[in-house]
Amino acid sequence: MSVVTAPEPAFTVQGVDYQTALAQLRTVRETVFVREQGVPLELELDELDPQCHHVLALDAQGEPIGTVRLTPERKIGRMAVLAAWRGRGVGDALLLALLDKARELGWHEVSLHAQASAIGFYARHGFLPYGERFVEAGIEHQAMRRLLDAANPVETHEAAIAALLGVIGTARRELWIYSRELDPGLLDHPDVVTALRQFGTHRGVAHILLQDAVAPQSSHAPLLGLAQRLPSALLFRVIEEPIDRAYASAFAVNDRGGWYFRTLGHRPEGETRIDQPARARQLQNVFEPVWERARPCSEFRALGI
Repeated sequence: MSVVTAPEPAFTVQGVDYQTALAQLRTVRETVFVREQGVPLELELDELDPQCHHVLALDAQGEPIGTVRLTPERKIGRMAVLAAWRGRGVGDALLLALLDKARELGWHEVSLHAQASAIGFYARHGFLPYGERFVEAGIEHQAMRRLLDAANPVETHEAAIAALLGVIGTARRELWIYSRELDPGLLDHPDVVTALRQFGTHRGVAHILLQDAVAPQSSHAPLLGLAQRLPSALLFRVIEEPIDRAYASAFAVNDRGGWYFRTLGHRPEGETRIDQPARARQLQNVFEPVWERARPCSEFRALGI
C-alpha cells in the first residue's frame, strides 16, 4: 500500500502489521472509543483484529493519530482519529488508503457501520445508506456500502440525499444540476443546503437548470434564500424550448467525475458514482447546450438573485 503524505502539519498514512503495530493501534482506539465515547473495552477488542488489514496515521514525530481496519467480511471499521487531528484530512486519507487496498484485493464492494454523526463523511466518499438505523455499543449507527467498480444504485430517499452529498462534497469548483423544480425533499434537505453553502463559500459555482421556476419561489425553497446570500455561487436558468422541456430525467454532476442520475426526474431512484469522469463529461455535455438555450430566471429578480 502506498504512503500518503498530507500538507503541513504533516502526517503519513500506511498499512501496518497488526502484531507489530498493536500498541499504536490500541493507543488511538482506546483513547477515542473507550475513554471518549464510553465503549466497553471488551467490545472494542475482538477476535477479528488479527485477521484484518490495518491502516495507521502517524504525525511528523511518528506518534499514532488515527487508524482504521478492513475485515475479511469486506467491512470497514474501527475508524478513529484523535480529537486534535479531526477536520484536518486524516480520516479522508485513512479511508482512501483502505479503499485502495480493497481494490488491490479485487473486491467489488465494501460496507461499513457508520456512527450517525459520520454519515455525511462517508457519503462524501461514495457510500450510500441501506436498512434502518440501529444501536451498536450504545451508539446509533447506519449501515452503508459502496460498489468500487460500478455505479451504485440509489433506491431510497436516504440514499438519494447521500448521493447528492457525495457529488457536492467531492466537487472542486463547479457543479451542474438539472432539476424540475428544485426537487422538494432533496435539494431542500438541510444537509444538502449546508453542503451547497460550504461549496459556495469556498468559491464554488453551481449552475442550476429548472423546468419550473415558479414552484420553488411559491414554496420558499431554501436554495433561493441561500442564493440571496451567495448570488455568484448559485446561478439559475429556466428551460423554455419544448424539446428541452420534454427531457424527463434529472441529474447532478461535478468537475471531478462525480454524478447522480435519475431517469425520472420526479423520483429519487437512480444511480451514482463519485469517480467516473467519462460519465460525468457525458452529463455535462447534455447540460451545457440546454443551459445556453435557457433564459435567466426573471422570476427571482425580486429576490436579488
